[in-house]
Amino acid sequence: MADVINVSVNLEAFSQAISAIQALRSSVTRVFDCLKDGMRNKETLEGREKAFIAHFQDNLHSVNRDLNELERLSNLVGKPSENHPLHNSGLLSLDPVQDKTPLYSQLLQAYKWSNKLQYHAGLASGLLNQQSLKRSANQMGVSAKRRPKAQPTTLVLPPQYVDDVISRIDRMFPEMSIHLSRPNGASAMLLLDIWSKSNYQVFQKVTDHATTALLHYQLPQMPDVVVRSFMTWLRSYIKLFQAPCQRCGKFLQDGLPPTWRDFRTLEAFHDTCRQ
Repeated sequence: MADVINVSVNLEAFSQAISAIQALRSSVTRVFDCLKDGMRNKETLEGREKAFIAHFQDNLHSVNRDLNELERLSNLVGKPSENHPLHNSGLLSLDPVQDKTPLYSQLLQAYKWSNKLQYHAGLASGLLNQQSLKRSANQMGVSAKRRPKAQPTTLVLPPQYVDDVISRIDRMFPEMSIHLSRPNGASAMLLLDIWSKSNYQVFQKVTDHATTALLHYQLPQMPDVVVRSFMTWLRSYIKLFQAPCQRCGKFLQDGLPPTWRDFRTLEAFHDTCRQ
């Protein structure tokens, strides 16, 4: 498939113009050859001068004739459209370091690829429009009725159930202080002081990891498992300064103990060792 380019060019005249250029170059070459050879092959000086002038005039007439023919053909060839999308990018072809910066050739390839893509897209659009892909209003209505609606995922638990779960967790972790509060009626709030910023870098890192753990442990349909899993993970920090890193085996790295706890195994790692 030929590339579609929006230019008005007479290809036959263009081919003839190329031949005219070759003829013009040949006639100009004969003129310079005549000047180079000078006056030869005549016995008398007058004869050599007349022969040289006659030969030189013939060559000049040939140049003039070929030049006129080329001008005539150039008017028949035509010019590219003024709305050519490449605009003045053709000036890039004059770059003397074309091998190092082939911008113009790459631009032409991109332009041809874009035209070819547009051509194929038009063909595909025509084929698709021939197919009946639209459903009737009745079919859409039936399918809409059959499609189940998404149910809200709001989970409402009785207050007694929440109290029992927190009570069991409190007995599981006696070394941790857990307090349940209901400042706005039935909505319960578990008080854990993990938000106040510490003055020590080690506890600042623990706070960052705890925030990550809150985002990790998410199971809306089983909130008691979520709370219990998070509390179990948080309890693993009871040996913050006693557990070595499971990767490097060291207790301190850059002056800090292993502050990361794996969400599944609860093993201790330094920040740089867990990656």
